[in-house]
Amino acid sequence: MTRLDPSPAQLAAHMVTDKATDTANEKANAHRPHKARAARPASGDVALFQQVKDHIARQIQDGTLRAGDRLPSEHELVAQFGISRMTVNRALRELVTQGRIVRVAGVGSFVAEQKPQSNLLQIVNLASEIRQRGHDYACQMLVVERVAATLEVAAALNVRTGESVFHSVCVHLEDGVPIQLEDRFVNPQVVPDFAQQDFTQQQPSEFLVRTVPFDEIEHVVDAVLPTPEQAQRLQMDAAEPCLLLTRRTWTQGVPVTLVRCLHPASRYRLGSRYSASGNPMST
Repeated sequence: MTRLDPSPAQLAAHMVTDKATDTANEKANAHRPHKARAARPASGDVALFQQVKDHIARQIQDGTLRAGDRLPSEHELVAQFGISRMTVNRALRELVTQGRIVRVAGVGSFVAEQKPQSNLLQIVNLASEIRQRGHDYACQMLVVERVAATLEVAAALNVRTGESVFHSVCVHLEDGVPIQLEDRFVNPQVVPDFAQQDFTQQQPSEFLVRTVPFDEIEHVVDAVLPTPEQAQRLQMDAAEPCLLLTRRTWTQGVPVTLVRCLHPASRYRLGSRYSASGNPMST
């Protein structure tokens, strides 16, 4: 079969038709709605999951997202950033680990309440600290007694094993929620009237700070699990970890007190900021 080549007139007609089709397609695409995507940071070196983390963390930090606010779902974040669900899931998991968000199965992810922070290297007035946050403070005194010093307590207070020392136990609450279980031993040689105080008016720590001019402090922090009795007093699960702050104070070389402050890790944190000179910095 003989194939006839198109004439110049036919070629010109086809070119006009193709151009008109292209123009029509461009106009149709211009009016088609496009799904907006979050602009990725210019730095291609930042891992994709880190970009998602930073995006959410910035929104929490600048107040766009507040405590209790629901985050976009994984599917929404996948569509917003144009990345895989596995990458989004990793970003959310790390935000949970950092305490920035909480995830509720079948419900979604929410901005976490910020945990109160107490100064690690100073003795703070817990009642004042809580009230400065605009919250209600309460102290439940459980025990005020004299006991025989165990080997550990005797070594800490520099007294003989079995010697009588003061012992107090109390629970500190913020807005009705226990945040610290305080278990304290006091040297009666330094504070002989400790057990005679009305601790409904001022907590033991506040009384000691006002009464004894301490000049040395030792703080040791451990991660521990509470005993069943401690968990009950703190109204928490016994499998939940705690921060244990053990403090000793001295006045002119004589031990004043040994106190163990147990905090549910999910409700509290300890930290300080200091300059290079060693002076505390205001926050």
